[in-house]
Amino acid sequence: MSEFGIKVEGVSHSYAGRSGASTVALKETNLEIARNEFHALLGPSGCGKSTLLYLIGGFIPVQKGAIRTPAGVVSAPGPDRGIVFQNFALFPWKTVLENVVYGLRKQGRSKPEAEERARHYIKMVQLAGFENHFPSQLSGGMQQRAAIARTLAVDPDILLMDEPFGALDAQTRRVMQEELRSIWRNSPKTVVFVTHDVHEAVFLADRISIMSARPGRIEHLVETELGMERDDGVIASKRYVELCERIWALVREQAISASRGEH
Repeated sequence: MSEFGIKVEGVSHSYAGRSGASTVALKETNLEIARNEFHALLGPSGCGKSTLLYLIGGFIPVQKGAIRTPAGVVSAPGPDRGIVFQNFALFPWKTVLENVVYGLRKQGRSKPEAEERARHYIKMVQLAGFENHFPSQLSGGMQQRAAIARTLAVDPDILLMDEPFGALDAQTRRVMQEELRSIWRNSPKTVVFVTHDVHEAVFLADRISIMSARPGRIEHLVETELGMERDDGVIASKRYVELCERIWALVREQAISASRGEH
């Protein structure tokens, strides 16, 4: 079995503007992520983090270069990759159970099998008892749990997360970070996690890619080396504090470059 999870090879991407001029979002970007690694993408606003994530997901076409997973070259969305968005993206007219069952039924699973599997993942994200609630009856954190359960239930090898906790309050965000690490330990997957938050990236990830100001590319790669268990003890550790300070300095450097138009 291949030991790599994702390979990004010389990928560049441009967006066409209304005036006809194009904006280069990514330029000759290279990145290799190991199988079952938790990897964070960090960088100044507009550096191409989400663009890179959507390219990996196959939601936008690769214009130059290639992206590979163990399933092959990425050219479109596929069952090996699941995505969790910031805005939850739940069907408001479906219950929690129905939302999680939806993707499983699309896979061709029988209704009894899909419901059994859905209930397992609903329990995993600590939403047991809320199966028949609609999204409007849930808090933001609970809605995001449901969205994560829906994605995990279809069992993708790769989990793509686009600032999934960005809309949550600080307390709920910390709880969700701890839950996500726990879920990932129990059900290992290759995770790519986009965030603006240095502390979140350090707390969650095995490695962090710090992207340059636009046009984006991987400017620095940092290994966190904080171990599997992430809790309040880790946050209070000297290693965690030093990592946050070091990475913030690197991100700040890129943000200043962006403000000066140096890239």
